Amino acid sequence: MIPIAPLITSFLREHMPVERGYSLHTCETYAHAFRLLFIFASKRLGIRPSQLCIEQIDVALILAFLAYIEEQRGNSPATRNGRLAAIKAFFHYVEFRVPSALEQARQIHAIPVKRYDKALIQHLTNNEVRAIIDAPDITTRLGIRDRAMLHLCFAGGLRVSELVGLPLENLSLQRTPSIRVLGKGRRERCLPLWKATAADLRAWLAVRGQVPVPELFVNAQGEAMTRAGFEYVLDKHSRTAAKKCASLKGRSVSPHQLRHGCAITMLQATRDIRKVALWLGHADIRTTEIYLRVDPSEKLEAMERVLPLGLRRGRFKAPDALIASLFEPG
Repeated sequence: MIPIAPLITSFLREHMPVERGYSLHTCETYAHAFRLLFIFASKRLGIRPSQLCIEQIDVALILAFLAYIEEQRGNSPATRNGRLAAIKAFFHYVEFRVPSALEQARQIHAIPVKRYDKALIQHLTNNEVRAIIDAPDITTRLGIRDRAMLHLCFAGGLRVSELVGLPLENLSLQRTPSIRVLGKGRRERCLPLWKATAADLRAWLAVRGQVPVPELFVNAQGEAMTRAGFEYVLDKHSRTAAKKCASLKGRSVSPHQLRHGCAITMLQATRDIRKVALWLGHADIRTTEIYLRVDPSEKLEAMERVLPLGLRRGRFKAPDALIASLFEPG
């Protein structure tokens, strides 16, 4: 029996962040998935999590775990598939280190994902984005910072981790303003900035002052802005914007909706899904195709190019006198 503890430790601490370049958020998501799995397995097997062995995490246990998180924890099929993806990634890692677990890994990789109805993504319209970006009080230092953060998050289509982790040195405000973003999988991309976005960033740099951290955006204490900190800022200004923008009332706005809004805007402007994928830093263009489902202009363009069927017009004729009498005016 091979203890699982050393393998999961090296997987989460070395393989994911160092060898594969996964973001901190992804590493935390995977770690939470394994925490749930190990708690479930320890209760089911009657042993402590530290005593678990690779051989005990078999297909039957994993299927029971997936059923548990859906039925008892109330997780959605998407979350269930995400937990399964974490488990499969770990066993792919195990394959190259524990040859005796190859057959076990093969069986786990064969567990199918669960199909479910995929709703259209929730995104922000240009009017909603404008209302949110205009919400901060730019007569204050933090208001200037908030406007610059919100504007850059939308204009760059940035993930939260990319926004809060952006170093000051990766911002260029020279003749052609741009930022260098290190995204998922350590893929770097360079994005030009709109003049209005660059202007908001210059305003922030003018009041940012000397801080001990390299990140572009900092909190009131001069420390690097956190994911939770930006989510608080977005929620605060979304509620303020809702007073003027009716479509935001009672709505929960997430940072990723800013990214989705940018993607839709880029798609409508370029008509090229490949350019949108490059802008967002997607490794697989199939990930970007979700925006084609949202944007109705793509379907309208197709409809305009297809000629409608030339159907022959005619009048209904009753088959006999009895039925014809039913249609005579009374």
